[in-house]
Amino acid sequence: MGFSSLLAMLLIGAIAGWLSGKIMEGRGFGLIGNIIVGVVGAFLAGVIFPALGFAVGGGLVSSIIFATIGAIILLFLIGLVKRG
Repeated sequence: MGFSSLLAMLLIGAIAGWLSGKIMEGRGFGLIGNIIVGVVGAFLAGVIFPALGFAVGGGLVSSIIFATIGAIILLFLIGLVKRG
């Protein structure tokens, strides 16, 4: 993984974290926390979705959508663990 792809993943994760914080209102961790969740969600989406047969297109928008879905799933799971 090169520097530019790492930088792109961080940028996409930051956008996805912000979006997931807006979508999952009340489950966010503030701006910095949601960015971290977005980066982890982007990584999870990059690992899980291809294993399930979903392919991320080559575009920026599709990467942001998949990373946002990964971050929302992560926020949901963190919310379940915190309540349990």
